[in-house]
Amino acid sequence: MRKAVVVFSGGQDSTTCLIQAMANYDEVHCITFDYGQRHKLEIEVAEAIAKDLGVAAHKVMDVGLLNELAISSLTRDNIPVSHELQDNGLPNSFVPGRNILFLTLAGIYAYQIGAEAVITGVCETDFSGYPDCRDAFVQSLNQSLVLGMDRPLRIETPLMWLNKAETWALADQHGKLDYIRNQTLTCYNGVIGDGCGNCPSCDLRREGLESYLNDKDAVMKALTDKQAANQA
Repeated sequence: MRKAVVVFSGGQDSTTCLIQAMANYDEVHCITFDYGQRHKLEIEVAEAIAKDLGVAAHKVMDVGLLNELAISSLTRDNIPVSHELQDNGLPNSFVPGRNILFLTLAGIYAYQIGAEAVITGVCETDFSGYPDCRDAFVQSLNQSLVLGMDRPLRIETPLMWLNKAETWALADQHGKLDYIRNQTLTCYNGVIGDGCGNCPSCDLRREGLESYLNDKDAVMKALTDKQAANQA
């Protein structure tokens, strides 16, 4: 039996990854992290989607220590999410160490249940400027987890080279575009579905959807071309 663990936030990207994983694996587990993020609704949405899609198990893990260490607009209610970059060139929504911690803990969980892969929705093509969403980081951490646990493990990143329009196309490819549009929570201000319309996450999501809907055939072809290239 092929097993996988999806790092799951209940957002557009991780839900798209989950839907694809359920088509590719015999048993799929989800792991969601409670790090004192800006809105607890994110966890409730993740729980609802995992139940609705029928995953094998959904673990919600308390990692509140991250909130104490990492100051960000996503960990402090008194810091508004900004479109402006900080002096270090990163968005103020960047949570330092988040994906290092999340992928490490997901790797440990995968070890315990005998899963061959950890799946995450990070993306380098159409992302928010977070350094821990880059392919080089993921490959490096993957190697460290394999060496540290002396066991084969793949960190899969199905969205790494897709832009947001192609991510919407992938959802549509699995017949779940409307589901992901209406049921997921991507908005930094905690509005389910199309979101608040004002935060950087909503902007990226909306622009990608409009791009896909305006030229479905071209975007779907770009997606299938990339999928074929990855399988070659």
